[in-house]
Amino acid sequence: MSIGQQETERIAEQLLLLCRQAGRAIVEVYSADKPVAVELKLDDSPVTEADTRSHDIFLKGLAELTPQWPVLSEEQALPDFTERSQWPCYWLVDPLDGTREFIDRTGEFTINIALIENHRPVLGVVYIPLEQAAYLGFVEQGRALRIDSGGRREIAVSAATPALNDSVRVISSSRYGGAEFESCITKLAGHFQQVERVTAGSALKFCRLAEGAADIYPRFSPCCEWDTAAGQAVLEAAGGSLVDIEFNPLVYNRQSSVMSPNFYALGGTAEEWAGLFQAGAGS
Repeated sequence: MSIGQQETERIAEQLLLLCRQAGRAIVEVYSADKPVAVELKLDDSPVTEADTRSHDIFLKGLAELTPQWPVLSEEQALPDFTERSQWPCYWLVDPLDGTREFIDRTGEFTINIALIENHRPVLGVVYIPLEQAAYLGFVEQGRALRIDSGGRREIAVSAATPALNDSVRVISSSRYGGAEFESCITKLAGHFQQVERVTAGSALKFCRLAEGAADIYPRFSPCCEWDTAAGQAVLEAAGGSLVDIEFNPLVYNRQSSVMSPNFYALGGTAEEWAGLFQAGAGS
């Protein structure tokens, strides 16, 4: 990373303060007596006052914290690729990940922020406003933390490898499934004696993998780079990996589109899991 460990940790502490500030603004809207007002963006995805208030807090805070690094947020016009392709380092922000969960009041929504350097996340925070809890990933240090009212504790993916496990815990959203997802489940069932299916909303799925509460998160439905970057940082710092279906690590700001490819988020190394899938499990 282009800055030292001490400076990285100082920046991370400031990120946590921004997340707490934005989290309070989100919870204020969430807890109001009146129904949440919802607008639709051009892609028909919903946006609320909570999204925009959180976005404004991060734009102002990051401009003061690191004016040398641009910010790419879901809630702003996408800069032209000819401009942003020149960014060696920038912030990638989803001010409210899981807006649909927010609207439905499931509680499973997060704030996602990642520092991208040379197309890879090197620092990430996934913050849970209702819990006032954060997952923090220092990728180059290989250190991931959960921070909440109980203090700070280091987290890590499950120590068991796919080759040695009799069962596998597959985490996904309750909103998305489809033929590709079911095909993946069938393939896993051909290798493991038991396939346990669990659900979580937003970037919480990456956090569950990072703390060893799940083993694999297959994704075959659309999402964007700001949905994955912070979770990737936390997961990789905890010993896991996020790869496309060809088992290449996800990279950022490589093309004009900000859509992420289909992927596997893994509670272990890509090599371990690639061998499982490429062996034709379930065939």
